[in-house]
Amino acid sequence: MGGVMSGLVSSLGVGAMRILALLPLPALRALGWLLGWALYLLVADRRRIVQTNLSLCFSELPAHISRGLEAKIFIKFAQSWLDRSWLWHAPQAVLAQRLRITGAIEMLDGKAPTVLFAPHFMGLDAGWTALTLHIPRAFTTIYTDQTNKTLDAWILQGRQRFGQVRLFGRADGVREIASALKTGQALYLLPDMDFGEKDSLFVPFFGVSTATVPSLPRFARLGGAQVLSVATRLTVQGYEVHISGPWADFPTPDLHADTARMNRELETLIRSMPEQYYWVHKRFKTRPAGEAGVY
Repeated sequence: MGGVMSGLVSSLGVGAMRILALLPLPALRALGWLLGWALYLLVADRRRIVQTNLSLCFSELPAHISRGLEAKIFIKFAQSWLDRSWLWHAPQAVLAQRLRITGAIEMLDGKAPTVLFAPHFMGLDAGWTALTLHIPRAFTTIYTDQTNKTLDAWILQGRQRFGQVRLFGRADGVREIASALKTGQALYLLPDMDFGEKDSLFVPFFGVSTATVPSLPRFARLGGAQVLSVATRLTVQGYEVHISGPWADFPTPDLHADTARMNRELETLIRSMPEQYYWVHKRFKTRPAGEAGVY
């Protein structure tokens, strides 16, 4: 799916996204609805990935409910992608109206070492933008370079639009990121993708043994940091970014148990808005030794 959108940016250009930023939000969301249906109907390989993920995680759903959820996932994906037009190009006053932060906002006051568990919901860039726009503290995150250089430059510029921000590459050392944490730079961490078997632990995710990087408890331990969940929900008005209270008794000395807990916390968040999670990713690509692939 990333390749489809990479090609879209190459063909339409960033200038088109600047134009889309001028549209009223209902019109832009309607355009995203049409694009989402087109992707659902035409991008068969990603549709099969979504179907496989849902069958593994929500096997109890009747077939017609699952099909409806599949279409909603593509629609939310397309709408959130087009929303990057106004997130990264509209006037700041527009963003202030459309981005709302709720929950334990006070936990981000000051410089207490903080790791923000920010799973891959469709609004992940809106969540980052809202925090860097509204919260007066430094933020860091980890960035993966895009093969499409036009897309890469556009994303980097958009994610550095507001606030005091620092983007670490995946090749940067753990110690450097932990050091930034200790100096009060809150880490916006997205550890819920399949990064392969290396450095991953197999822990349950919706009852499926899943390769999961234990970076959340590791960074929390290295930085002496509190952990807060950040869940960003796409709404009619824009986005709502909810910040949880600090996770109790986390991290513990048991890295495996902490990583399993992270997945349980994620499951709870997903169940509250399953159509907004990034199911287009091959989350179960890496299998334990002896298990057949699912895709």
